[in-house]
Amino acid sequence: MNLEMRINTCRTLHQKQSAFAFESAPLLSLATYIGKQSAGHPIQSESTPLNQADLQSGAKQFHQRIGQINVSCAQCHDARWGQKLAGVTIPQAHPTGYPIYRLEWQSVGSLQRRLRNCMTAVRAEPYDYGSPELLRLELYLAWRARGMPMETPAVRP
Repeated sequence: MNLEMRINTCRTLHQKQSAFAFESAPLLSLATYIGKQSAGHPIQSESTPLNQADLQSGAKQFHQRIGQINVSCAQCHDARWGQKLAGVTIPQAHPTGYPIYRLEWQSVGSLQRRLRNCMTAVRAEPYDYGSPELLRLELYLAWRARGMPMETPAVRP
């Protein structure tokens, strides 16, 4: 479960309200506000017996080639970080600033939105919001960023 899903669980279970739609302004606003409370604090993501299989699955996804372009996340974000792609510096895939304001979107968006954009860019079929595959990838990315400070909401091109 990621932050957005936890918010919706609290809404439906405790507040008896309907869930917010993925990428909706109310959900992203609340997730950004909650994330801002952790700004400057280190990301804490551990490998535990409970999440080990999901963490390994996320790592496998990160290194698996996908799409018609046949590339993996690792091929860009590990092998080519710091280089340029369409004039934009390739980051190391550390999700420290999500929810994030991206200039290309002209709005705040979630990490799952960004992951889906990458999948579309390599001409792969993106997973649905909230899918186990995206959650496993989010877990792995958080694990890679463990110890780094949160900077939500960040701004990127």
